[in-house]
Amino acid sequence: MLILNDISVRMAGRLLIDHANLNLPSGTKAGLVGRNGAGKSTLFKVITGEMPAETGDFFLPKNIRIGQVAQEAPGTEDSLLEIVLAADQERTALLAEAETATDPHRIAEIHIRLVDIDAHSAEARAGAILSGLGFDSEAQKRPASSFSGGWRMRVALAAVLFAEPDLLLLDEPTNYLDLEGTLWLEDYVRRYPHTVILISHDRDLLNSAVNSIIHLDQTKLTLWQGNYDQFERLRSEALELQQKQRTKQEAHRKHMEAFVERFRAKASKAKQAQSRLKALQKLKPISSVIEDHVAPFHFPEPEKVVASPIIAIENGEVGYTPGKPVLKHLNLRIDADDRIALLGSNGNGKSTLAKLISGRLPLQSGRMTVAPNLKISFFAQHQLDDLVPEDNAIEHVRKLMPDAPESKVRARVSQMGLATVKMNTAAKDLSGGEKARLLMGLSTFQGPNLLILDEPTNHLDIDSREALMHALNDFDGAVILIAHDRHLIEATMDRLWLVRDGAVAPYDGDLDAYRSLVLADAKAERSGNSKITADDGQKLTKAEQRKLSAQKREALKPLQKKIQEADAMVQRFQKKIETLQDQLADPVIYSREPARATQIGKEIGYAKSSLARAEEEWLTLSTEYEEAMADL
Repeated sequence: MLILNDISVRMAGRLLIDHANLNLPSGTKAGLVGRNGAGKSTLFKVITGEMPAETGDFFLPKNIRIGQVAQEAPGTEDSLLEIVLAADQERTALLAEAETATDPHRIAEIHIRLVDIDAHSAEARAGAILSGLGFDSEAQKRPASSFSGGWRMRVALAAVLFAEPDLLLLDEPTNYLDLEGTLWLEDYVRRYPHTVILISHDRDLLNSAVNSIIHLDQTKLTLWQGNYDQFERLRSEALELQQKQRTKQEAHRKHMEAFVERFRAKASKAKQAQSRLKALQKLKPISSVIEDHVAPFHFPEPEKVVASPIIAIENGEVGYTPGKPVLKHLNLRIDADDRIALLGSNGNGKSTLAKLISGRLPLQSGRMTVAPNLKISFFAQHQLDDLVPEDNAIEHVRKLMPDAPESKVRARVSQMGLATVKMNTAAKDLSGGEKARLLMGLSTFQGPNLLILDEPTNHLDIDSREALMHALNDFDGAVILIAHDRHLIEATMDRLWLVRDGAVAPYDGDLDAYRSLVLADAKAERSGNSKITADDGQKLTKAEQRKLSAQKREALKPLQKKIQEADAMVQRFQKKIETLQDQLADPVIYSREPARATQIGKEIGYAKSSLARAEEEWLTLSTEYEEAMADL
């Protein structure tokens, strides 16, 4: 699918990629990972032809269709559905031609081609993608101009997914998705029928949706087989082995140098000394392992411990317009050591609840009790704009400690994870991740008892997210988290609240159960079956619906296990086929071992047949499961 040969790329005088090579087989789902600023997005520009490489060349199949999310979100008066349908340019052109064509043979060709590309189901497929990304059937009919920028970016993502390019390039697609959209995208990418390269810092997405990792590190590209956890383990083992080999080589080199120095002048040993000297010159040095540590996050501990409950809400209603509450019937309690993640699609009121708890939004009715001396820290992505663009990090921190000496101000900035070279950089020139660190440090400066984080990971790479995870686990106060990063939620939170249908209630399942619920809801929305009824046809209350759904999900667990086993079988055969195809791709085998080449061809045939059977079994089981979930 993609071959990069001796590629070098430079941006603004900085060498990002240096004589790198990559061979990506067709059908691969690859995660492209590396530190922020390493050059991942720049590599996408080289692949699409937007930017030339300094050296080397790359090869793609002829007439390949490359797709990536448009830089600018659509803001026209066209409906969302119309925008997504228009992304399939061939279908659009054929339909337009069919309106004017008069030649019977050409009309027949057009209709045959429309059948071939499954044009008759286009509207249903486009609607399914939009539904998975959070747009219900009514929203799909609205003009794009009626949505905010973040929602429009979801439409742009839906358009490129609907077009189904041969090579799909996705650059941080979850930055404008909620957890529900991320879970749907994870499932979609995993089943995508063509090649995908995905830039992401979402560990769960990289574990579930891809089968290879392209690592851009120290200006080089390395392809690793497996998901992110497998890559991390294999790379750690490789680095450990490399360090051992380097240590061993250095000891061997010193021993040889000592021999040469000792016996070079002796006639009886001169020959051996010269031989060792030649061996020394040929000894290829093993490069040292470069440690690239990420600065930790640090959240100051509160000065005073506050007794539980720190916040209690009774019969609360909250919203922005009098008489039109976003959330109602709120009966919630938050204790001093609670770790709560808020679940629910964007637009259901998670941020509204966070603003209420933080004191930024008052109750419209009901009662809210706040513990005396409670300190609350609130972090949200939109607050990045609150930083003074021309002020550097030191100037921001000095405002909070005006009488402190310069050394203490710099020490506090350092605790936020900003390098010394960045301390004097204006906020407008900091990267997204550096701005997030600065803002998080400023918001928690006084040592909060309750930390509220609304999408804190958007600009953080994987290692920075791990650092955030450790900081949250070390923090002694309460935490409320809104995030689309499933790994962060599972590693740091112990309670889940579901914000849905104007209410907030504890969610008793885990995130695996919630993922199933999200995917089932997306299917129910597509089929128009969003109402749950009892066996006698009577409509159930919300509480009864949740109880009945939980019982049915429990009954479906054995089927879930069979699906996982079938999926593992599919991946096993896919990996075997890839391995055999790699062997067959070596031209030497045809001249040296023609019989072996024939045998490998037969083994590939057998493996493909087995794969087809495994996929059929997975499809049957999945269909049965989805139909059952759609009835919940």
